[in-house]
Amino acid sequence: MRHFLDFEKPIAELEGKIEELRRTTDAGGIDVAEEVGRLRDKAQALLKGTYAKLTPWQKAQVARHPDRPHCSDFIAALIDDYTPLAGDRAYADDQAIIGGMGRFRGRAVMVLGTERGNDTESRVKHNFGMARPEGYRKARRLMELAGRFGLPILTFVDTAGAFPGIDAEARGQAEAIARSIEAGLDAPVPFIATIIGEGGSGGAIALAAADRIIMLEHAIYSVISPEGCASILWRDAAQASTAAEALKLTAEDLRRLNLVDATVPEPLGGAHRDAAATIAALGDKIAELLAPLVELDGATLRARRQEKFLEMGRSGSL
Repeated sequence: MRHFLDFEKPIAELEGKIEELRRTTDAGGIDVAEEVGRLRDKAQALLKGTYAKLTPWQKAQVARHPDRPHCSDFIAALIDDYTPLAGDRAYADDQAIIGGMGRFRGRAVMVLGTERGNDTESRVKHNFGMARPEGYRKARRLMELAGRFGLPILTFVDTAGAFPGIDAEARGQAEAIARSIEAGLDAPVPFIATIIGEGGSGGAIALAAADRIIMLEHAIYSVISPEGCASILWRDAAQASTAAEALKLTAEDLRRLNLVDATVPEPLGGAHRDAAATIAALGDKIAELLAPLVELDGATLRARRQEKFLEMGRSGSL
């Protein structure tokens, strides 16, 4: 059963009527094809109109849609001969960050990302995509391994942020995130990061200090969640929609501010309505951006990447 967001209720009602008519046809042999077609056209027009004018807060809801394709889906579809690697070689294996080696369109790569899980059991296993220090230390280990063997790095980011628990802080959460960012900036190989859902705070940047940053059309990327921002500024999480507007967290906003390098369109209604098409389109964009990077030597890649992030702080548009 498809999950509908609050602002999609009129669409849900129409699609519900279509499904009801189809069941009537199946049960009684009544021909309602014309009425189904009319309702389908109406639903499609309503879907198109709704998604043409999404607010930043509505985009945040789409980015968090439970049926949206996750990191593991992108890896399964885009990476051949995938061999997962586990552990930070210091404390434990954090399942919030997954990664390993494989082949992207014939080229050996290192791939990693944040995994939220898609049902209660897997969400608990992956801690809802919120990594602890050992997760970021694993990410650092894999990025350094990629540099040692000359493997381009591909990351898929979808996290509300790093896990804020006492145990994570006690084991050096901030230091682990900083070291992961450092490893990304210092990698002597091409590095492409994609924000596939929610990119939250340092927990996202730890996997996105890349040569090229891509965002899916309805993804969001911000220093803090709208709810967190609203709670700090107005002491009221109900002001999340106002905060989302101010944060400039949509792909369109961030592309205009030159904080991301490319956006990838999603199917009408969001990536969850056609995951295969979304993943294929992203694969094409990654291949396009990766091609010129593999021609550059490690020193040039590092210098350009570091300058790219330093320039963000100098930009007049910010």
